[in-house]
Formats: sequence, C-alpha cells, structure tokens
Amino acid sequence: MIFGNAFIRRQVFGRGQAVWLFAAVAVCTLGAAQTARADQDMEIRIRNLGPALDAYVQKGMKDFDNPGLAIGIVTSDKLYFSKGYGLRKKGGEPVDTRTVFQIGSTTKAFLATTMAIAADRDKLAWDARIVDLDDDFEMKDPWVTREFRVSDLLAQHSSMPPSANDLMGMLGVDQAGMVRAMRFVEPVSSFRSAFAYTNVTHMLAQRIVARQFGAPDWDTVVRTEIFEPLGMQNSSFTAEAIQAAPNHTEGYRWTPHGTVEVPFTPIFPYGFGAAGAINSTVEDLGPWVRLHLANGKFEGKEIVSAKNLAVTKTPRTGINEALTYAMGWVIQSTPNGRIVWHNGGTTAYGAFIGMAPDKDVGVIVLTNETNVGFPDAIGEWALDRLLGNPEIDHVAEKLKAANAAFAQGEKAGAPPAVRQPATVLAPLTGDYANDSLGQAKVSGDGAGLSVEILATGAKLKLADQGGQAFAVTLVPEGRFQDIAANLGPEPIGIAQFEVDQSGGIGGFTFISGDNGQKYPFMRR
Repeated sequence: MIFGNAFIRRQVFGRGQAVWLFAAVAVCTLGAAQTARADQDMEIRIRNLGPALDAYVQKGMKDFDNPGLAIGIVTSDKLYFSKGYGLRKKGGEPVDTRTVFQIGSTTKAFLATTMAIAADRDKLAWDARIVDLDDDFEMKDPWVTREFRVSDLLAQHSSMPPSANDLMGMLGVDQAGMVRAMRFVEPVSSFRSAFAYTNVTHMLAQRIVARQFGAPDWDTVVRTEIFEPLGMQNSSFTAEAIQAAPNHTEGYRWTPHGTVEVPFTPIFPYGFGAAGAINSTVEDLGPWVRLHLANGKFEGKEIVSAKNLAVTKTPRTGINEALTYAMGWVIQSTPNGRIVWHNGGTTAYGAFIGMAPDKDVGVIVLTNETNVGFPDAIGEWALDRLLGNPEIDHVAEKLKAANAAFAQGEKAGAPPAVRQPATVLAPLTGDYANDSLGQAKVSGDGAGLSVEILATGAKLKLADQGGQAFAVTLVPEGRFQDIAANLGPEPIGIAQFEVDQSGGIGGFTFISGDNGQKYPFMRR
C-alpha cells in the first residue's frame, strides 16, 4: 500500500516519476532479498535440528510407548523436512510420510477455513444469527439462542460445559440428536465469558456450511474446496476409508503400563464430523500448512482470502495468560514470536499442527496413540528450537501430567473407601426417560443392574457403589463393542438414583465422568 500511494502521488505531480519508481523497485528488491535470507536461515535451522530431533522423538516414543509417528516441517513454501518413525502397528511395517493417521481435532481448522471460503463467496456472514440459518437451533437460555452468531460457533465460549453432549455421541446418538439436545444443556457460565471446549457446536457449523454451499454434506465441501485444490489425495473422513488405505496405522489407547491396540469404530471420531473426523498424512498436510503460511494462496492461486482466513485466527476467548482461542486455532505467545496451533486427540490417535507465521515455519506431528500430550510435546519442542526459545523438556512435562491424570481417573472410578449398605436393586428397575437420550429401561439380572438406551441400543452396566449410586461402564455389545474397547475399562460416569416425596424411586441422574454433565432420567 505504501508503494501504491507513492506511485499515485508521483503520477499526479508528474516530474520525478522515474526516480520514485526506481526507489520502489529497489525497496522491493531489498525486501525480497531479506525474505530469501530469512528462508535460507530457517532451512539451515531445520537441517541443524535433524539429529537432535531424531533423538528426542525416539526417546519420547519409548517413554510413551508410542508405536509410530510421522513429522513434517514446512518452510519456503514447501514441505522441507518429513520423516516417519516406528511402526504402523506393533510388529508391523514402518511408518513413512504417506502413512495415514486420524488427525482428530486439527480437523476443526478445516471447518473454519470452509467457513472463511463461504464468507468470501457471500454465502455466510460472520455476524449472522444462527436462528436465521438453522430452524432447529435452540439453547437453554432464550437470549443466547437469539444472540448466537456464526463467529461464536467455533470460539469455544458457548456457556455450555466442556465436551457438552459428547457422551451422547459415544452412546450412538447421531449429530442431529446431539445438536438438538443443546437446548437441554444447563449453562455453566455466561455466554462468551469463559473458555469451554466443545465439539457439538462444530457439528452445527458443518451443517450450516453444507447448506450454504448447497452441498449434500460438509465432506463434499472440504473435498471440493480444499482437498482437490491442494492435492490431498490420501485424506478421507471415515473408518472404512482409513482401514481401506494400504498404508495406514492401527490405533492404540494409552496407559502408564503400555499402549493397547484398539479397533476402528465409526462412532468416534467419525460420528463427530467436522469436530475431528479427518484421516490424513504428513505429505497431504504439508500443502495445508503451506496454504496457511501463504495467507490463503497455494501455488499462486487464492483458495481463501487473506482477510477471511485472518478472521479464523483472530483471538476470541481467553484460555490463560499465554493462550487464546480463535476458530479452530489456539494463539500462543512465546519469547520469540506468536505460534498458531491446534492439537488433535481421539481414543487412539494424537496430532499437532503448529505454525509461526512471522517466521514462515510450520510443524506437523501425527501419532497412533491417544493424545495425552506426546505429539504436542514434539511439536512445541521443535518450534521452540526453530524460534530460538528457551529449551524445555516438553516430553518429560507431558508424561508427568499424563501419569497424574490417569491416577486421578482411577481414583475417581474406584469404590468409595467407606461403603454405604448395598443397594436394594428391585425397586430401581423400570422405565425412565431423559429429554436428550430418550427412553431407557433399567433391568436387573440378580447380579446387578443394566440400563438400555432404547433409541440407540447402547447398554450400560451399573456397578453398585452403595447409597443407590452406581459406577457406569459401556457394555461391549453389537455396534458398541469397538467403542467400548476404545474407551477402556474405566467407568464413563456415575448413576445416582433419587427418592421422591412418596418414598419411591422418582428417577436417576446419569453424571458424565468426562465433564460432570448431568442427564436426569424421570420414571415413566
């Protein structure tokens, strides 16, 4: 813009035009030379990082018992470094840069970018009210319902609890059911006042994007607008697709005692769509990072405008003093520059995509293990070294935190130290109903209780904790066999039966172990 204004002024004044033009060309040439030197410097930094990166990755994989990992580093508008480590599965073939992994919630940035493309084409306005775009949208608070905007969908400040309605998806409820049930979720904060990470708002967003594009689904929009222009031929959206890929990883659930291989299931993450369903590779994600470092352009062609892409990276919700959440991206301050990143975690995979836009460098890390911090640690460590930040052993820190969280989860799921008298089970059996999950049947078999969610067929085993409280686990039957293996043996929540005014059982409350969200069931 400075060059443009200067050139216009000299056209008006007439004399000296050639001098000003020469000055502009000289400054442009100097700027190009400085950019080239910066690119060369970053390339040298990446080359020099190689041996230390190898050692750090290999040690981290051993510490976390992570079977396989792939990493890529982008700079100078290319995937400058990429490498595979370990195995696709224990005892199997080696990982390479074309090996397919689940990328979890790094999918959210793809959703944000499709929204930006829709804004470019006047199909979607960032300040549009959701009630004007989706007739079925409703929140518990009528004011929030009226004021919820497109820019709020991905900003993680919905007023709902973290992971709101995720449990419903694990129990087989479809996306439409999870979105509709937002109206029954009790808020835990004021709207736009606090960070609370949710997936269900992204399911609503993908529905709106598909509708505004006139597409049958959001997957079609991503294929047409992103995958095809970027040449992402090995990226997909389903459990069937990753299993069909000849060069794919198997996923592992993390425990402190070693990782456990688990099967693919269409329920998670694939049932959660744009919140986390993409499968991809380091080589496919290289162009994706190039697109963002180039502010929406890929190989000279504009895929999305810099203006609307920047909207997706504008801080919207504070997380802590160093982190803010934008739309599908976390914005982080470091001693030597801003980092834009997001991680991904499914029940059996982990991912990290992070960029330092001002330094023209991005890092991709994919793993076939539950994300308890390992891919984040590798990505953060690599970016710290490339930016010249203080050296921190992120792997050690994340492993310590993972072990502590696991121990806390085991403690929460353990029977109480002082047990109440055993619950009399017969009065608890019968028919119940919940606004979100529908009708449920509580049955007893002499040894204990079970709850069947009739709409989906999911069965829950209730282990008596005394005092009419029960630890709840998902029964591995039918289509829930694989998701139960992914979730592991720990309880997914607590069921607490309540006595009504007449002294009978009036209902029970299912409390999710993930976020404390309550699902009250009333006796029918």
